[in-house]
Amino acid sequence: MNRELSALASQPVLGTPVLHESAEAQVSGLAQYVDDIPEVKGTLHAAPILSPVPHGKLLGFDASAALAVPGVVAIVTAADIPGETILAAQVRDEPIFALDEVLFAGQVIGLVVAESLRAARASAAMVRLDIEELPAILSIDDALRAESYVLPPVFKVRGDPDKAIAKAAHRLSGELRTGSQEHLYLEGQVAYALPGEQRTWRVLTSNQHPGGAQEWVAHALGIDSAKVTIETRRIGGGFGGKETQANHLCVWSALAANKTGRPVKLRLDRDDDMMLTGKRHPFQFRYSVGFDSRGMIQGIKIHMASDCGFSADLSGAVNSRAICHIDNAYFLEHVEIASYRCRTHTQSSTAFRGFGGPQGMLCIEAVVEDIARVLGKDPLDIRKLNFYGVSERNVTPYDQRVEDNILEPLVSRLEKSSDYRKRRSAIEQWNLTSPVIKRGIALTPLKFGISFNATFLNQAGALVSVYTDGSVQVNHGGTEMGQGLNTKVCMVVADELGVPLTSVQITAANTDKVPNASATAASSGSDLNSRAAQIAARRIKDRLVGFLAARDGCPPEAVALAGGIATTSKGSQTFAELAMAAWMARIQLWSDGFYQTPKIEWDDEKLTGRPFYYFAYGAACSEVAIDTLTGESRVIAVDILHDIGRSINPGIDIGQVEGGFIQGMGWLTCEEVVWNAKGLLLSHAPSTYKIPATGDVPKHFKIEFWPEPNREQNVYGSKATGETPLMLAISVFEAIRHAIGCVAAPGIERIPLPVPATPETILKVLTAVQADALRL
Repeated sequence: MNRELSALASQPVLGTPVLHESAEAQVSGLAQYVDDIPEVKGTLHAAPILSPVPHGKLLGFDASAALAVPGVVAIVTAADIPGETILAAQVRDEPIFALDEVLFAGQVIGLVVAESLRAARASAAMVRLDIEELPAILSIDDALRAESYVLPPVFKVRGDPDKAIAKAAHRLSGELRTGSQEHLYLEGQVAYALPGEQRTWRVLTSNQHPGGAQEWVAHALGIDSAKVTIETRRIGGGFGGKETQANHLCVWSALAANKTGRPVKLRLDRDDDMMLTGKRHPFQFRYSVGFDSRGMIQGIKIHMASDCGFSADLSGAVNSRAICHIDNAYFLEHVEIASYRCRTHTQSSTAFRGFGGPQGMLCIEAVVEDIARVLGKDPLDIRKLNFYGVSERNVTPYDQRVEDNILEPLVSRLEKSSDYRKRRSAIEQWNLTSPVIKRGIALTPLKFGISFNATFLNQAGALVSVYTDGSVQVNHGGTEMGQGLNTKVCMVVADELGVPLTSVQITAANTDKVPNASATAASSGSDLNSRAAQIAARRIKDRLVGFLAARDGCPPEAVALAGGIATTSKGSQTFAELAMAAWMARIQLWSDGFYQTPKIEWDDEKLTGRPFYYFAYGAACSEVAIDTLTGESRVIAVDILHDIGRSINPGIDIGQVEGGFIQGMGWLTCEEVVWNAKGLLLSHAPSTYKIPATGDVPKHFKIEFWPEPNREQNVYGSKATGETPLMLAISVFEAIRHAIGCVAAPGIERIPLPVPATPETILKVLTAVQADALRL
């Protein structure tokens, strides 16, 4: 082998921070999203007709003014649905269009279809609705009083928490409320339905679950799923907001195209997008906990209720995951959890990064912080005292054994590297002499389970094709939404086949190539799809190695494929030459791959089993400052030590950690979803909904990775990074509580701060604790 070929073969693929596969196309404006695709001749545009009230009887509507607008072609309503009028969601409780009742302000009653987008949107506002308003349930408290639920309450008990709490030396009760969060993806919701021959359909969509969209469209049109093809090349941000919510647009656009016989594109205006789509579940937690003088939790009872909105959507799974993460890093020997899934007349809450995990973890972290305040101890000491053990105290409330526990060494390393103890002492001294600006610090841990709770979803398929010029094409069931999934899959395939990454081309997620794919969600996209693609590539590799070994008269072990070079004892040739020779010898150069996550099982009724293949761990130390006159807060410094296993692409993974943390910080501090007393969403545009800006990123933002591969046999020894970093931002919230607590008197047991901790909220809590301090 010459020097040039030798150098090429020695270049690694996995474990290197290579560019995102479409980075150059995206920054140059050449990457196509759905709305960038040239429209087919005859394409129409649709706009939704929205309910202005949260609850009422739909008596009728008058669309005459809209139909009189030049360019308007049709009005589409429930009467135009050839299939089922109820969406093919997990729980069949959501109408495609409002039938005889409207259930939230923003519910889609129908569509206006026109020759132009401008005409469609303008005329949609002209449709006059006849609605008899009915009383609306608009809060968790109202829903609990009315026993209004989208699903029956769920209860999980281990041990005897009542007895343990009663016997404990100390007892404490408290409440925590968490708000909603808007996904605010850069690319809004969009779908483009194109009717084909013989009642076939192709829908282009920005969608985390093309397979789900295929089922929904077929169900609404009354046809077989095989007649519907859903395609997603890339998504301009999803965060869970396009796991089910994007399916609605596929259905609506297909119904409009079915009625008119022409292609129809439906791209929501940002205000309409925020008005009608689901968001993160708000939660209300009430807890009672018993603990000893050291701070060890003896028993705990948690009453949690979530606002699921008007339909179930994914609320069952979200709440189950909240139950499975309410322990976070802590062994709870005696625990009772009551979970109420409340129905309100608001947008249907849906998947959001973390999927119930952030809310559950925040609850237990608040409990631990409250215990520390009561005992006058450092919260980190209480956390470490209650950590899961390695050989004992290592079984979760849902009966999964924690086998890969690295909590203590990881947290201790961050405690030292962040200089936490010294900084906390300095902050407490600072606060004694600073009358206006108060600082706070917190170090919080993370233990997050990776896999879908629903075992059957933990499967993936892929198709890998090698061409005679040595190039490779890959297709899989996952969707690229900026998280780098396609890049990682291509890297795994390149490594397996021993070819340069530049030789591997990804293609759009498409239901006619990989059927029945699960949603790209639950942080499992890379785990599932990379392994499926690796299996497919390995089958091709085994065929090529067998062919070379037979041709050159050597054992398969003597064949090497690396860097685009195939080597045996007889010499070397390029991968392209090998591919051509194998094709000439009639060797199959394509293969499918299928992967199902091992070891997992889950009883959804008993809430027991092993729902997670492994746990990802991490910890963050955050320092904040608050202005006690205005309530303004600022994050000063963040140190993160995160467990990502052996990274497939550390450049992509560090981006996931950075972005996830800042998004979590936004949920906890500034992203406030506001409804008025009549159930109308007020924060329905970027002008009224604040996300973190570049100026909110702390100047000191240090991220390090735990240096150990995944102990389970995951692809390359990697771990998921999609959702886990968001929950590291809980350290920001607890640091704010610490800062507020420096104003409160020692006798005040709790700092009752809700989420998000906006300046207004912080100021209210400061005023309350200062008043309490005066009374004491």
